[in-house]
Amino acid sequence: MVKPKVGFIVYGVHKDGLEDPMGTPFVDDALVARAKQTLRRAGIDLVEHDLVIASKREARECFARFKRMEDVDALVLFSGTWVWAAHLIGALRDYASSGRGLVLWTHPGSQGWRPVGGLVMHGALKELGLAHRFVYGPCDDAADVARLVAYCRAAAMKNRLNLSTCGVFGGRGMGQTCGVADPSQWMRTFGIDIDSRDTTDLLRTAQAVPGTVLRETRARIQPLFSQPIPENETADRSIRLYVAIRQILEKEEWDFYTIQSFPGLGDDYSATCFAQSLILNDRIGTSTLSDFNTCLTVKLLTDLSPEPVYYGDLQHIDKASGEIKIVGDGACPPSLAGERVPARFAEHGIPTEGEAGGLSVELVCKPGQGVLARMGRDNGRFEMALARCTVFEPDPKTLEQRRLECGIPFWPHAFVTAHGDIEQLVQAWNNEYACLGYGEHVYDELVAFCEQTGVRVLAV
Repeated sequence: MVKPKVGFIVYGVHKDGLEDPMGTPFVDDALVARAKQTLRRAGIDLVEHDLVIASKREARECFARFKRMEDVDALVLFSGTWVWAAHLIGALRDYASSGRGLVLWTHPGSQGWRPVGGLVMHGALKELGLAHRFVYGPCDDAADVARLVAYCRAAAMKNRLNLSTCGVFGGRGMGQTCGVADPSQWMRTFGIDIDSRDTTDLLRTAQAVPGTVLRETRARIQPLFSQPIPENETADRSIRLYVAIRQILEKEEWDFYTIQSFPGLGDDYSATCFAQSLILNDRIGTSTLSDFNTCLTVKLLTDLSPEPVYYGDLQHIDKASGEIKIVGDGACPPSLAGERVPARFAEHGIPTEGEAGGLSVELVCKPGQGVLARMGRDNGRFEMALARCTVFEPDPKTLEQRRLECGIPFWPHAFVTAHGDIEQLVQAWNNEYACLGYGEHVYDELVAFCEQTGVRVLAV
């Protein structure tokens, strides 16, 4: 899970122990220390700037320092007292050209005149059109701190995507129009390069996996499942394909990838669903059918969520109850299995979608709070469909019947209750796939990511 590295800067003119007419220091050092500790407890790796900045020279030196630190994802500017905005704004403008995140944080309170310093800088940044988030709230307000942390984590996600590479094996799968990508748009918007290979090298690499590696991989992944991995050629091909994908990702230096799956590899060698399940369990962003939009969504959720990600078809939506059934074609990270249907094995099972066959994963996802999301495009413009949700396991008395409803009960299932207006969700959705990420915090982080990258949010 991404952990942001953030610079912490206190600013204000009346500093260095200067006291107000009542004899109280303008800058409350104890409050500053509490603010720093709050961010550390929230999972932020803090880089402190020791000097309270006020002058143009101090601002230039401070922001130039952080601009050179490429591993710092964002800056938090903490209002210590009031300030002359003109002394900071030029250096802030220069720092903003790095594209990294910027947060203004003002802790409420009359002492020290902190709101004055916060609001004058907020107005200055707005005047110049410099992207930032203004947080006016105390250290002990969970909602305000969450807004700050979400923006920093989104900034870290944005920076992680910059200069990354998304690979693709093969061409478009199943004629998907709503999964295609414009490489120039991806580079312009996110800084991601798209690289492509056909599946020839992947097939050769899979066939060449030594028996010792095959056995070692079997032993390593066996604890993820509730039953022994089948001892047959179908299982061997599925595992070899997983090993081959990992090897090529390392060789090509791809950060995440999508794969055609079928027609092609799924007909000639093996269905990809078991390999995809293990890749997801390894917390690597991926998708099938060369669906780039799903792949990018899975990458975002994988890096922001404490759990692996499941993507599958929105197989049924009950508008009256808000219940959604997600059924993927055999691919789901086994560590997401709940207690009622632990992770086990099935055959892929659909001859028209990969005649070579292959292992698939059978399970029902464990309960929890999370999000349903998918990146897409409307007339060429990126948008993110997004809804909060609750994942649940149906009552044991009805579970088997619920799985039989789709006609393919042995594929992985997630039973989800979406929060919000279901009709609005249906209209906003942009594909048959839903990407399920665990963690309530992920919703706000995705919204903040979209804010920072210019993606329109279709929030339900």
